[in-house]
Amino acid sequence: MNEEKLKALNSTVAMIEKQYGKGSIMKLGDYKVNTDLEVIPTGCLSLDIALGVGGVPRGRILEIYGPES
Repeated sequence: MNEEKLKALNSTVAMIEKQYGKGSIMKLGDYKVNTDLEVIPTGCLSLDIALGVGGVPRGRILEIYGPES
């Protein structure tokens, strides 16, 4: 990702966090959020680890996308 796009992405994430609070949006593998959230385990350990909080956070919208297997 070029520097201009990365700067725009970071700016957008900062604006969302300012309006809705820390942890309202996060990138895959981003572990700096509060980990004492109430979560629902997926049953797939690798997915729970990738989500960064140990499962699907309760009361949050979760979007997972990527190429189909």
